[in-house]
Amino acid sequence: MTLKTPEDYIASLNDGRVTYWDGEKIDDITRHPRFRVPIAVAARDYDHKDPRRKEVMTYADETGSSSHRVFQIPRNEDDLNKRVQMMHEMSIVGGVTGVFMALMSVKDAVAEANPKYAENIERMYRYVRDNDLRAAEVITDPKGDRKRRAHEQDDPDLYVRIVKRTDEGIVVRGAKLHITAASLVHELVVMPTKGMRQDETDYAVSFSIPVNAPGVKIINRSFAPSELNSFDYPASSHHSMPEGFVVFDDVFVPWERVFLAGEVRLASVLAQSLGLWERVGGVVGSVESSKLFVGLAQLVTEMQGKERDAIAQSSIAELICYAEMLRMGLDYACSHFERTPSGMIHPNILAINAAKYYYAANYHNAVKYLQDLSGGLVITLPTETDLRNPESGQYIRKYLHTRQDVDVEDRMRVYNLIRDLTADAYGGWHLVVALQAGGGLNAQRIMMNRTYDMAAAREAALVAAGARDAQAHAKAAE
Repeated sequence: MTLKTPEDYIASLNDGRVTYWDGEKIDDITRHPRFRVPIAVAARDYDHKDPRRKEVMTYADETGSSSHRVFQIPRNEDDLNKRVQMMHEMSIVGGVTGVFMALMSVKDAVAEANPKYAENIERMYRYVRDNDLRAAEVITDPKGDRKRRAHEQDDPDLYVRIVKRTDEGIVVRGAKLHITAASLVHELVVMPTKGMRQDETDYAVSFSIPVNAPGVKIINRSFAPSELNSFDYPASSHHSMPEGFVVFDDVFVPWERVFLAGEVRLASVLAQSLGLWERVGGVVGSVESSKLFVGLAQLVTEMQGKERDAIAQSSIAELICYAEMLRMGLDYACSHFERTPSGMIHPNILAINAAKYYYAANYHNAVKYLQDLSGGLVITLPTETDLRNPESGQYIRKYLHTRQDVDVEDRMRVYNLIRDLTADAYGGWHLVVALQAGGGLNAQRIMMNRTYDMAAAREAALVAAGARDAQAHAKAAE
């Protein structure tokens, strides 16, 4: 096994995959301008020339070979901390490959229903790891009329389903939505979107299939045009990534790639397994973005000469509190890790769900504080082309001046980053992603209700209220 280089990765994407974008069927995504930035983002995960980065991004597997750390199964706290460190530096393409952590975490439960499926999970995990491939987590069905179950829809294909079983495998049909980086990975790992009942056996299905498998089609959408300049768009010019509308048009899946095919009681187990690691990724990202918000807030305040302004300081304190609560939530979740029966450790489920909920529920408020400090220039600042024009540029430099130690170009760059992150297309994308990635707010509420030690809380409340003493006196009186 050999770690791929960025060049190896890019070449591997020219494999006949069927991909559409803006009404065009793209035969080779490696040569198309639409994919230039997304591919560059993903390819950075394969760049291990820098020794420090290689230490963060790779590990020695059980054979002694060097593998990407995205595939390392945490066995102790140090492994978990190194994984989190990696997640701080990894692209979203590497992030979604964490779907194999979800599969490996439920492998024992899957084995109880069908040992063959558990063997398939192990085999696919090793195949993807040993070939340094990337995979997408493919979970959300169109769902149609939400009042009706999967098998009650007007169109039976509104949830991915098995349409045929043979001795060689299964044939599936349907679609999955909101699949980040679907066109940039090698494997599509399909999971049930939710629990299924006994009359929905055809919809209880999970498998992994190559992106270029016959019948797989991906329709892409992104917040970013193909070309953006880095002065006016300092974030989105470097970080855009398409979301895929993935169609399975009678796709054949060999049995050795199937993880679930009708065992309805496992559907919810597989669906819920993905939520944990996806929320871990969301919290890791939130720690980075909230710290950046604090820095930007401080910069615009200083550039305006308002660093001693009480209102500005109050707003920055709110942002600091938000950032620190998220950092401490992540730290707590990792230091109070949990362990699966097979020995994998993972962040504390309750803590991660609480941190992800806090991040999502308060993100819009954090944006409000940053935009309030920044003022209207966030959306009215002239562009770089006007700055570079000698005639218009002289007025921009004259009237955006605040004081001698503030460079006008630096000030514009700071405002452009705030706009790009919070008030433009990329900012709109973030507003939705903060809420919906890893499941909406209610998904975290459900998990918090399930995992909180309610029995202990109830008991403590009864004792505090004196109810336990009253019950003891009543029993004694009997």
